[in-house]
Amino acid sequence: MQKTVTLIFAIGLTICVFTQNSIAQDYTRWHLPEGAKMRIGKAAITGNAIYSPDGKHLAVACNTAIWVYDPQTGEELDLYTGHTDEVVSVAYSPDGHTLASGSRDKTIRLWNVDTGEHIRTLSGHKGPVLSVSFSPDGHSIVSGSADDTICLWDVQTGEHIRTLKGHKSSVYSVSFSPDGHSIVSGSMDDTIRLWDVNTGGHIRTLKRHRGGVFSVSFSPDGTFIASGGQDHNIYLWQTHDGTLLHTLREHAGDVHGVAFSPDGHIIAGASDDNTVRLWHVQTATHLFKRRHKNGVKSVAFSPDGATIASVSGSNSIRLWHAHTGEDLRTLSGHTRGAQSISFSPDGRTIVSAGADDNIRLWDVETGKHIRVLSAHNRGSVNSVAFSPDGKTIASAGADKTICLWNAKTGERIRTLKGHTRAVLSVSFSPDGIKIASASYDRTARLWDVDTGQHVRTLSGHQNDVFSVAFSPDERIIASAGDDSKINLWHANTGGRIRTLLGHTNRVFSITFSPDGKIIASASADRTARLWDVNTGKHIRTLSGHTGSVFSVSFSPDGKTIASASADKTICLWHVQTGERIRTLKGHTASVYSIAFSPDGNTIASGSWDGTVILWDLTVDIAD
Repeated sequence: MQKTVTLIFAIGLTICVFTQNSIAQDYTRWHLPEGAKMRIGKAAITGNAIYSPDGKHLAVACNTAIWVYDPQTGEELDLYTGHTDEVVSVAYSPDGHTLASGSRDKTIRLWNVDTGEHIRTLSGHKGPVLSVSFSPDGHSIVSGSADDTICLWDVQTGEHIRTLKGHKSSVYSVSFSPDGHSIVSGSMDDTIRLWDVNTGGHIRTLKRHRGGVFSVSFSPDGTFIASGGQDHNIYLWQTHDGTLLHTLREHAGDVHGVAFSPDGHIIAGASDDNTVRLWHVQTATHLFKRRHKNGVKSVAFSPDGATIASVSGSNSIRLWHAHTGEDLRTLSGHTRGAQSISFSPDGRTIVSAGADDNIRLWDVETGKHIRVLSAHNRGSVNSVAFSPDGKTIASAGADKTICLWNAKTGERIRTLKGHTRAVLSVSFSPDGIKIASASYDRTARLWDVDTGQHVRTLSGHQNDVFSVAFSPDERIIASAGDDSKINLWHANTGGRIRTLLGHTNRVFSITFSPDGKIIASASADRTARLWDVNTGKHIRTLSGHTGSVFSVSFSPDGKTIASASADKTICLWHVQTGERIRTLKGHTASVYSIAFSPDGNTIASGSWDGTVILWDLTVDIAD
């Protein structure tokens, strides 16, 4: 009997562990577009983070959606998708059952927190919505916009109540007073304005900032208003008459966020100087500062006042103990634009590079983040590639260098220096002995992988060189760039073979077919083109994208081409006929990079929305 009980317990424990692991990884498959099987990365953080009224949820405004976390454990709880541009502001209703989000797509969306379902969309602003806030009774929403206006909305019906006009520039922050009778707004016109909610009338204007105002907030009892802006200062104002009480000058950069503690005794500021700072409200005494690696966009207190959440430009959310400043937890996984991606030869790993200055390795099966490679001195990582044996990764950076990494350990092997401007593309030769690179310095260069020595420079482009590729037989190197030309070079001598002419705008990407007979190119002229390698003749043009085409990739069997575009889509095309097979839609920003898996069953796409999506090509989807 004891053995039976033990066995049942073991099975139950196994099921429990499996279920927990499934839940932990399941967010990579939440709300996927049709045809996608996984989303890697959580997108860039583009707005604020805010606690729910009960403190159990933390909502974060991101490029593609709103992520919701458990602030105690860091676990992902939900993902709200639907906006078609960056989400800039999120706010919970007082009862915690509704979430509002404001976006650069000019709309406000309301979400049911209990079910995660979209309730309704509020439309009417003529510019991006930069701030949203609920009234204390939860019946109204106020929104501030880049169209210089403030709008009031009915939460239940979605109807527009009235528009408040008076600001002369974008309204970056809006908030209701605790009694619900007033609204405060901060604008890039350097002013703060108070408004009567019932009439929409202007009460007064507060002027002291020498630059735009990014954030405004009422104290919990409504006695004070705090404001932060471009002049690096936080001002504390008396609400009833607009008297300036204190100027908090410790920040050394733009102040993007201000927040009062729930008891009203403390004020927190978030700044471009990479710090979060706390002051005592009554005395204006500076209490302490805590540092991020990058500028801080937003700060919020938990409802019990014990914890502070801050969001930084490094796309991390840090939770701090509000009284001691102790670092409690970091919520990571958010990334800025994924500009380049590459599968490992065995198809088990993806390497991605982006504008967040990092190189990331991901497990293809689970979507789990494996490690971060950080060594480029500054600026974005523009291109990454696996060596043919999968042991080495090459990366090209805005710091003018190429770095080689051990793919297994993440250690940097060596740095290749010689380019005089940012390096935009790297490609291994099929035997893994050489690397070709392309740069803003108008050259392509050839390097020895083992020694890191510069072999030769390929000069001939009249402007920036965006892309470089080896032919499968290693005899030819192709380069393409801003001059709309594709040059073919002898790999051994560096002599130019021929120039392919036909694109009418810059060429961003080139690649050889697996048999080496065809070159595909992607251009800002919104087309992809196919070329005969031996003759240089143009074979056909693939037209259909409505934006620049940034990347092209052949399937392993050479029968299909994928193209990625600024129109946020990926198109698949028949190589022989040029017919479009299907269009993959799901990214919310330009798609910069695509790659087929070694078995040809999956496409990985990297986008400026900060995510990599894996698409299942074995499943039929509607175009």
